[in-house]
Amino acid sequence: MSNDNFGHVRIDGARLWRSLAGMARIGATERGGVCRLALTDLDRQSRDLFVDWARAAGCDIRVDRIGNVFARRAGRDDRLAPVLTGSHGDTQPTGGRFDGIYGVLGGLEVLRTLDDHGIRTDRPLEVALWTNEEGSRFAPAMIGSAVFTGASTLDYGLSRQDADGLSLGDELARIGYAGDEAPGHPLHAAFELHIEQGPILEAAGRTIGVVTGAQGQRWYEITFTGVDSHAGTTPMEVRRDALVGLAELVLFVNRLGHAGAPQARATVGRVEVGPNSRNVIPGHAWLTVEFRHPDEAILEEMDAALRAEVARIAAAAGLQSRLEAIFHYAPVPFDPACVAAVRTAATELGYSRQDIVSGAGHDACHLARSVPTAMIFVPCIDGLSHNEAEDITPAWAEAGANVLLRVMLAAASVDRNGSVV
Repeated sequence: MSNDNFGHVRIDGARLWRSLAGMARIGATERGGVCRLALTDLDRQSRDLFVDWARAAGCDIRVDRIGNVFARRAGRDDRLAPVLTGSHGDTQPTGGRFDGIYGVLGGLEVLRTLDDHGIRTDRPLEVALWTNEEGSRFAPAMIGSAVFTGASTLDYGLSRQDADGLSLGDELARIGYAGDEAPGHPLHAAFELHIEQGPILEAAGRTIGVVTGAQGQRWYEITFTGVDSHAGTTPMEVRRDALVGLAELVLFVNRLGHAGAPQARATVGRVEVGPNSRNVIPGHAWLTVEFRHPDEAILEEMDAALRAEVARIAAAAGLQSRLEAIFHYAPVPFDPACVAAVRTAATELGYSRQDIVSGAGHDACHLARSVPTAMIFVPCIDGLSHNEAEDITPAWAEAGANVLLRVMLAAASVDRNGSVV
């Protein structure tokens, strides 16, 4: 089957936009965003809606033991490994309407469009809804795809706990998405459609980002322990103030990120201080640190610098310290043939494009370690994401889904002289 035979086929942009708007009502916030944390009742509702829509499009639904949902459209030879797309439906506490779910519903729109035109691909097609991509409720991020690819064990994924001590496995069972299939099945190729989550494409006036790879990431949890003591009676020179240690480290992390510009990213995202009373010197301070960079050697240097600074701060302030590295993956290059297919599709469809490295982590990053994989980005207004004001245009949404349609059609053809796309 030649992809050229279907060069006229386009997705229904208005239907895709209606689907995005309908899904955004689940967990909608007063400020126009979405709060749909992983494995909450709202997450269950969004999963149920996706499953209903996928079944209406003629898909078979499977759920694995880590809760990943797969909507499968049969191919001419259903024994062949499928071409997969998809993303996630969970959000940040003050998330937007498009992060993740655009890739899920864009994939669903591809399947609907093929039905509209009576097109049957040689290979089966799948749309995945991955579990706990954000890592907001259950750390680390991208647990569903990590377990699917073997980067993490199933037991590890199910054992993750939220701030209330509830486990991921128990919450999966509670919402009815603890599937019975073992995670992981063969794939021929994978493509993830996503908003950029940054300002580069919009500033350049480009419609399609051809993602060549993704930055590596390292996540840390750090604790400083001092002594709780009276704010009025404890002289400054004898205090063991854990919050002072935390404050010094926050500033150091920020300086480290600036020193590695323009590619380095260094962030303190969460802090906790105890006993958190206005007239007690804090004896406990906890924070998260995250580094990102496309060069693993630079990440190693940032890691060493962080460890040395934590030890220095603790010694200088009379504190005990504990540093735990909870998440690490190396920079990810995407498959050259899949990346080239995205470039070609964008050009043939008349969309402006540019190559880009993803600053964010995505489920595609886990898939890329064992499956030919690429990503397609569209711009987001003002570069905002993980923000209730996150927004895209209907034209961008349609363009990205059209590129996805074209590359999936190509990858699902067996008449490719042995190549992936």
